[in-house]
Amino acid sequence: MSGAALAAVSGGDEDAAAVVARALSRRAPAERPAFLRELLAHTAAGMVVIEGDRAAGEAVYRLADAVVARGGR
Repeated sequence: MSGAALAAVSGGDEDAAAVVARALSRRAPAERPAFLRELLAHTAAGMVVIEGDRAAGEAVYRLADAVVARGGR
């Protein structure tokens, strides 16, 4: 994605956390978990396209490992 396209999608210099926080703030609390699951799925699919299966799989594995390490809180 070009820099201009990325800026248009992300709102300029806004970081990923701010984009997600803004998107969450527009949803009812009950809708937020489904949104985050969908975001994770789209993100993983995008990583496969951009970085390949191996890198995407490693990123998803590390995310899952971090969730397990938190002890299911």
